Amino acid sequence: MDFGLQGKTALVLGASRGLGAACAQELAREGVRVFAAARDLEAIRAWAAEFGDLVTPVALDMTDAGSVSDLAAQMAAQGIDILVNNSGGPKPGPAMAQTPEAWEEAWAAMAGPIMKLTSALLPGMSERGFGRIITIGSSGIEAPIPNLALSNGVRGALAGWSKTLAAEVAADGITVNMILPGRIATDRVAQLDEAASKRTGKSVGDVQASSRATIPAGRYGKPEEFGAVAAFLASTRASFVTGSMIRVDGGMLRHL
Repeated sequence: MDFGLQGKTALVLGASRGLGAACAQELAREGVRVFAAARDLEAIRAWAAEFGDLVTPVALDMTDAGSVSDLAAQMAAQGIDILVNNSGGPKPGPAMAQTPEAWEEAWAAMAGPIMKLTSALLPGMSERGFGRIITIGSSGIEAPIPNLALSNGVRGALAGWSKTLAAEVAADGITVNMILPGRIATDRVAQLDEAASKRTGKSVGDVQASSRATIPAGRYGKPEEFGAVAAFLASTRASFVTGSMIRVDGGMLRHL
């Protein structure tokens, strides 16, 4: 299937590893020119070598407002067609243990930069009559995950923002969607498994086995499987898919 992405330009946030890197790699395989943004540029260069000039590492610290503003100005001049929004997860913890400062910090790192960068790139997309906004969320949006209060709350707010924005820009040829990962084999999920191990006293292996038992597919997902969904949503083939949240979780969430 031809995704119609040759010659398009993308900005992928959090692209040094994990889901962000997987999305950037799949877009590059489709012939997209990718600006891969993160703090760790060396990590990006390590995986980007196979793609030659298609991938350009760019610096971004989402906890630094100046860094976000600089990237927004830089990318607005690049004719970005595809934006993949991705942010790191906050520390685990229950809702009752979170301070107002913790909520403010989580919002400033996970939501504010995404909204700012999206707003900076939308005018150019509207002028060209083509745009793709893809935001990586979490299964916790639809089924809040215990002990991940900050992530559940902030990503839930992003879901409302994404759905609202989708209706506002659809007539301009811009689609706005979210992808909700379940248990994908990334460093972040490994960290959460280790945290669960310490909290429950179970071994990491037992924690992982318990997690796999909740997934009908019987395993953790592969990052490239997640990246392939992002590439499809970015494609011209997905022009009528907007305002949606797509689960990539091996069937883990059972509700409709």
